[in-house]
Amino acid sequence: FEAAAESKALFGEYVSAPAKPVPYRPRPVTPTYPGPEWQLWMVEDQRSTQHRPDVLTYETEPLAEDVTVAGSLTAHLFGSTSGSDCDWIVRLIDVYPEKVEKDPRMGGFQLLISGEPMRARFRRSFEKPEPIVPGEVNEYPIDLHWSHHCFRKGHKIMVQVQSTWFPLIDRNPQKYIPNIFEARDDDFQSARQRVYHAPQYPSAISMQVLEK
Repeated sequence: FEAAAESKALFGEYVSAPAKPVPYRPRPVTPTYPGPEWQLWMVEDQRSTQHRPDVLTYETEPLAEDVTVAGSLTAHLFGSTSGSDCDWIVRLIDVYPEKVEKDPRMGGFQLLISGEPMRARFRRSFEKPEPIVPGEVNEYPIDLHWSHHCFRKGHKIMVQVQSTWFPLIDRNPQKYIPNIFEARDDDFQSARQRVYHAPQYPSAISMQVLEK
């Protein structure tokens, strides 16, 4: 599944504002942990983020046949930021048809299959973090781990890209601070994020798919 499937532009972009982060579940968000919802949030409907201006959404057409993923998932994201640090969060989502006769409540439901963040400062090494050159395009391989899931015929495969996922992931100031926990309020800044899908920057999701 390639991001270029949705747009012929060289990149998609959005403004990430740490003061208005993307919540990890629909508002109102109750205490993250401990709490009765903690064990359920990964199977909650993801539709609350689809039309946010700080989330890029890509999806296939309705599938003509079942697609069974069984193995490793990796996002190869080519991105740039106007800041000197940022987070990239990639989420893989199963979109149900608008009408589900056996269970109408599931019509249009968006089920999270996998989601994972990458802090840009660690793009080359976890031992030696380094700032980003503003505007520079970098490749970010994001391990979405292993999954065994069947995207059914008529469903869609969706990919969402964002730079906040609060409070599941702590907010990045989007300005390089050697120790992010020492960031002051005035260190937090908005940043323009770009995800490229051009021949030289082919952002894509690699999936191991079972043959029939």
